[in-house]
Amino acid sequence: MALKMNIFRFRQNNQFCLGLELSGHNYNLTAAVPDLSDISAWLAMPDPVKTVLDNADKACRFPVDNNVTRCAPLDTQEVWASGVTYFRSKVARVGESEKGGDFYDDVYEAERPEIFFKSTAARVRTSGEPVRIRSDSPWNVPEPELVLVLSSRGQIVGYTIGNDMSSRSIEGENPLYLPQAKVYDGSCALGPVITLKTGEEAPRKIEMTITRGGTAVFAGETSTSQMRRTDGELVDFLFRETTFPDGVFLLTGTGIVPPHDFTLRSGDMIRITIEGIGTLENFVA
Repeated sequence: MALKMNIFRFRQNNQFCLGLELSGHNYNLTAAVPDLSDISAWLAMPDPVKTVLDNADKACRFPVDNNVTRCAPLDTQEVWASGVTYFRSKVARVGESEKGGDFYDDVYEAERPEIFFKSTAARVRTSGEPVRIRSDSPWNVPEPELVLVLSSRGQIVGYTIGNDMSSRSIEGENPLYLPQAKVYDGSCALGPVITLKTGEEAPRKIEMTITRGGTAVFAGETSTSQMRRTDGELVDFLFRETTFPDGVFLLTGTGIVPPHDFTLRSGDMIRITIEGIGTLENFVA
């Protein structure tokens, strides 16, 4: 079994650095390899994974306090997302649509996947930071997703956890309103780490719990084995006519959907755990 390695981003002496988490200890990867000044520099390298593997021993000379504050694991990257990649998501979209929703059946079965722009780096939150719900939407939910971390060449270099906050009432009113339902300040959370891809990807269990006043009001789980699309398919369509010189993050869709009578409230705590990566926690502002 390959040794698990996590990349994280932190701030030290008023500058951002990349950290390496290895066997429960943290190290300063930027101190070991100054060219690894931030996520964009790393993802622009010819082989980002090999660069980390080749310099892991060197990084161990530069330990970092395990209590260091971690930042969102991106600097300038765009965040894109995939939709209707799980059967459960297709059923939910059809149910919420005021126009009938047959087009969601078509998207689920079509060769071309639904891929859309989700967030700029500046709008992304990380674990421990607040996410937001739209004030003009009465029905809002989190969407827990596995996120592909892609190099400038389209290589899958790692994985992180994503929360694709969504205003279901707005998208349900008309699918052309999807950008308003999906793209706004605090609508995307990523982190807390990037788990390096060091072998073949196995299915991962995804769990989400939402607590309100200390009481669980929703819990659900799924597995990435339930995805209709492969990672490779999604990456291929994303990179077909678009370049990402600093790399890009791609959410792969959700298979956990709260019931129609559930909506988030201010103060709710959202906890998303993905097997082999960790846990992303955000409260609703």
